[in-house]
Amino acid sequence: MLICKVVKPLVSTNRIPDFEHKHLQVVLDGSTQKVAVDAVGCIPGDWVICVGSSAAREAAGSKSYPSDLTIVGIIDHWEPEPPKPAAPAVVN
Repeated sequence: MLICKVVKPLVSTNRIPDFEHKHLQVVLDGSTQKVAVDAVGCIPGDWVICVGSSAAREAAGSKSYPSDLTIVGIIDHWEPEPPKPAAPAVVN
């Protein structure tokens, strides 16, 4: 499972029929943006729990569903750890 932050919705009007009418969200995993199927109805700014691989397909509705990442929960309260400061450069 991953903890991600929802950045914005992703609109795709031309999709394969297997995607049905599921909403897609752009989520931030660290410094990487990914697309996730929204199975819970989250909004931008929400911290969410995501699952990948076969768990993502199952959570989206079927083992044959074409998803690599699915949002399965909205976190009620989350304070991420601030980034650690970079070590100062050593000058000789």
